[in-house]
Amino acid sequence: MITKALRILLTRSLKPFTFTNVSSKSLEFVEQPDLGLYVHIPFCRSICSFCPYCKVKYDQKLAYEYKKALLNEIDLVCQQVKEKKEVTSLYFGGGTPALVIDDLADIIAKLQEYFIIKEGIGVELHPDDINDVNLKKLKDAKITMVSLGIQSFDSTCLDTLGRKENDFIKKLQLVKTYNFAAVDVDLIFAIANQSEQTIINDIKTAFANGATQVSTYPFIDFTFANNRYKPMPERTKKKLLKAIVEYTENNKIQRTSVWTFAKPNSEKYSSVTRDSFLGFGVSATTLLKKEFKINTFSIKDYIERINQSQLPTSLTINFTKRQRACYYLFWSAYSMHIDANKYEDMIGSPLSKMYGFELFVCKILGLVTQNKNEYYLTEKGAYYYHYMEQAYTTAYIDKMWNVSRVKAFPEKVILK
Repeated sequence: MITKALRILLTRSLKPFTFTNVSSKSLEFVEQPDLGLYVHIPFCRSICSFCPYCKVKYDQKLAYEYKKALLNEIDLVCQQVKEKKEVTSLYFGGGTPALVIDDLADIIAKLQEYFIIKEGIGVELHPDDINDVNLKKLKDAKITMVSLGIQSFDSTCLDTLGRKENDFIKKLQLVKTYNFAAVDVDLIFAIANQSEQTIINDIKTAFANGATQVSTYPFIDFTFANNRYKPMPERTKKKLLKAIVEYTENNKIQRTSVWTFAKPNSEKYSSVTRDSFLGFGVSATTLLKKEFKINTFSIKDYIERINQSQLPTSLTINFTKRQRACYYLFWSAYSMHIDANKYEDMIGSPLSKMYGFELFVCKILGLVTQNKNEYYLTEKGAYYYHYMEQAYTTAYIDKMWNVSRVKAFPEKVILK
C-alpha cells in the first residue's frame, strides 16, 4: 500500500509502472552523462536459498557459450560508438564472477574498446574464491575494488543462511595485502535469532581485518526463495539498524548510504547509486534518461537472441518525466544525499518546482536537512527510507524477478 501511495503522490498520476516486451533495436546512451557499466555473471558452485539474484550452477560449456554471447552483446550495443566514451565505473556481479576469473580480462578489454573507465572496476567475490592465485589475477586484470559476500562471521547466523564458515578472517586479511582501493564486506542483519551484539561484532571484525566499507543489508524473504526462517519483525529490525548506526557514529565510520558504512576518505563500492548505467548479461538492467530496460533471465534465450544479432531485452518502460524523477529520487535518497543541480540536469526541471511541497514537509518532519541546493537524509529519514525500500522490494522487485524467472520474454508486467 505504501508503494502505491508514494507512486501516486510522486508521479501525480494513477498510471502504474508498466513494462512491456516492446524494445528498440539500439540503446541511446552516447550522450548520457555519468554513465556506469554493469556485467552480470550468473554462475555459482551451489545455490544459496536466501539469494534472489539470477544464477545457475556452474557448467563449463555453458559458461564458454555465455562469454561468447556477452562479448557479442557488447559489440551489438556499442556499434554506434564513434569514439571512446568516458564512464564512471564498471562492476561485475552475480552469481560468482570469480568462477570465470580467466575471462574477466577479456570482458574488460572488450568494454575498453568502447569506453574509458574513470573511477575503477569492482567485482563481487565469494569467500571460497579468495586465494593468492585469484587475487593476483584480479590485480592483473586491473580490478581496483572487491566486495566479499561474507554475510556473517557468526556460525549460527551462517547456518541459518545455509552457509559455512571458511576461514573468513584469514581470507579478509589476505585480501588486505593486495591493496585494493576498496574492500567491501557484505553482511546481512535481521537474520533469525541474530542479536544486536552479533551484528556489531560482525562489523567490528570486518573493519579490524581489512574492510574499508561494510554493507549491512536487511534479510528480505523473497516469495520465490526457499528460506527456512522468516524475517524478523520490523520493530526488531529497527533496533538492529539503530545499533549499527550508533556503533559506526561512535567509531567515526562514515555512513555513505542507508545500509553502507565506510572508513573516512576511502573509495566507495556501490554498483547501484549511479544516475544511469548500461547492463550486460542475463538479468542486467539498463537505466537511461527516458527508459529502463531488463535483459532476459534465461541464459538459453539470451544466447539465442545475441546469436540472431538482437538485443536480449525482455522488458522496457518508457518513463514519463515524473516517473524518471521518482526513480532518480529513490536512489539518491538511498545514498543519503539529493543534489538539486544534478537532479535538474537529469530531469530537466528544478527539484523545488516539481517537489517543493514534499521537501518542505520532509524538513518539517525532520526527515531531511537542506544546505543550499543539497538535501541530506537525517537518521530518522534514513530509517523511513529503509522501511520504504523493503516495501518497494516486496511490491516491485519481487514481482518483476518472479515473472522473469519463469518466462524469458513476458508480454507485460504492471507494477501498481
